[in-house]
Amino acid sequence: MLVLQGGGALGAYQVGVYEAMHEAGIEPDWVIGTSIGAINAALIAGNAPGVRLERLRAFWNHVEQSVGGAGPLDWLGMGNWLANMTTVMRGIPSFFEPNLDALRGTRAKLGVESAAYYSAQPLRRTLAELVDFERMPAGHTRLTVGAVNACSGEMRYFDSRREPIGVEHVMASGALPPAFAAVRIDGEPYWDGGIYSNTPIEAVLDDNPRHDSLIFAVNVWHQTGPEPESIWDVMGRQKDVQYASRADSHIARQKQIHRLRHVIRELTRQLPAGKQSDEHVKELAAWGCGTTMHVAHLVAPRLDGEDHTKDIDFTPAGVRARREAGYADTLRMIERSPWRAPTDPIEGVIEHC
Repeated sequence: MLVLQGGGALGAYQVGVYEAMHEAGIEPDWVIGTSIGAINAALIAGNAPGVRLERLRAFWNHVEQSVGGAGPLDWLGMGNWLANMTTVMRGIPSFFEPNLDALRGTRAKLGVESAAYYSAQPLRRTLAELVDFERMPAGHTRLTVGAVNACSGEMRYFDSRREPIGVEHVMASGALPPAFAAVRIDGEPYWDGGIYSNTPIEAVLDDNPRHDSLIFAVNVWHQTGPEPESIWDVMGRQKDVQYASRADSHIARQKQIHRLRHVIRELTRQLPAGKQSDEHVKELAAWGCGTTMHVAHLVAPRLDGEDHTKDIDFTPAGVRARREAGYADTLRMIERSPWRAPTDPIEGVIEHC
């Protein structure tokens, strides 16, 4: 399994993660993502293994934001600033573009599907070109994307095992307000799942029926960090805390739950055979299980000089650095393969960092 956080340009790290997995012959049977993680997930699940890397690279080549060669701003250390401002002002041709309706002002009643600073229609065209949504219901790699209902505030995971997944589901998962407008599905408006929970690991660990699993959980935000010393630093730290979405606490809670499931299984085994066959005991025993889930936890490193605008750093250098970091980190994890080592049979979720 492969679990991908949201994070805009930081999603380039996930491309490197998949590249290393692919080269090692590890193809996920289930990919789950939010926001840019949902886009990368769709590019993986919506293509045959032989062309997945090609389609991932094509998407990221489309969204790289270059502002030309070296100039005075590069010498002043402001080259990324110019590229980021270009993204803010003009968008990215294959991803999003300014929404002219927004010029009517923030109080204009545009409707939930238009109330945003940008239009994501270019992304719709790009996904239609690069993702084969027809292959997902046919028993291939499972895809799950998370989005939050703009009215009820409830998180919903759209899952190809239960329903057909189309371009609108992926776009809803990436509709981060107020930059992007809600996407309507089954009559309801949905926004980016990252505003509710940017780390969809709990959807995997809560899945039923449970199976022994190896889960590559890819985080691009940092739950911990140094004490910020300026307003600029505070802005960056606030984003990390918000979008890291308590990934560590999610896993800690799941460790407790799955340990209890194993305890229930062991206690049931201690009962006399006659008791085990009792219907009430069977009902209680059903809460137990013996599955083991290994979580290979990968966290994108901080790049020198990055700040709170790192999630819109679509510069070729930024994309390349993050992709290479994802590849190197995953290669090291696979070479170690800590999930092959003996484990305590009472533990249901085992994390490897």
